[in-house]
Amino acid sequence: MPVRVLVFRHTPVDDLGLIASALDSQGILREYADLYAHSCAEPRVNDADALIFMGGPMSANDDYPYIQREIHYIRDAKERGQMVLGVCLGAQLIAKALGAQVHVNTVKEIGWAPITFATAAASDPIFTGLRAPEMVFHWHGETFVLPPGADLLASSDACRNQAFRLGNCIYGLQFHLEVTPSMIGEWSHEDEACGDAREVKQRVDQLEQAELVAVHGAQAVAGERLRRRGEGVLGGPQHQRQRGAELVADVREEGGLRAVELRERLDPAPLLLEGARVRDRGRDG
Repeated sequence: MPVRVLVFRHTPVDDLGLIASALDSQGILREYADLYAHSCAEPRVNDADALIFMGGPMSANDDYPYIQREIHYIRDAKERGQMVLGVCLGAQLIAKALGAQVHVNTVKEIGWAPITFATAAASDPIFTGLRAPEMVFHWHGETFVLPPGADLLASSDACRNQAFRLGNCIYGLQFHLEVTPSMIGEWSHEDEACGDAREVKQRVDQLEQAELVAVHGAQAVAGERLRRRGEGVLGGPQHQRQRGAELVADVREEGGLRAVELRERLDPAPLLLEGARVRDRGRDG
């Protein structure tokens, strides 16, 4: 039987994004459970091999009925040994469901910023092989305490708890591994999110902080070719109009490729497949 994943969205624009292509590449079926929509039927949670909880502008501490239902589903999934992945709000929901506190972060972390990997990441099935800092996208104002027994996998300067694993089946990612350029654009224009965006001193780039990458990270992101071109653009104002837009376009293109590459390296699909096989063996037994 094919592996089936149940995905919990919280707004129409908080979608699987790049994670969808990872699932598709492994033939993993997905079904959406939009509990925030009153017309949503009761999801078949027990029949799914894995549950994925996406982000959204609400809080895990909100008393919405659908938030409480999702917290209940997470607790039950842990007891069943069901695979669970949470992204941003989804990670906060996992933390709250498993007894940890969700609270306001010291700053709103919005835009592109690097994460570094903790010691436990070296032996993790998904994070293994990642050593150097990776540039990822963030959009959150709250954070969480690690659930009891969880291993910290990644941190950023603005938020310590960026990724965790609990046991072999539960992962929480505070950062947004899944984003596409169109998703970031939609978030920036959403009424709920615009208040956050106005508080950010640095603009939110849909693909990458292209100018910052050109100055500080073009060689790592885009190679020697872009580094040389970046020096030309930044060398004087007379070059900016002629070559600036061209540089930004190339850095964005390479930055987008880097985002896809990181998604492929942090690919949850093999783990979901293995979890489904383990769960099937348990059913057969």
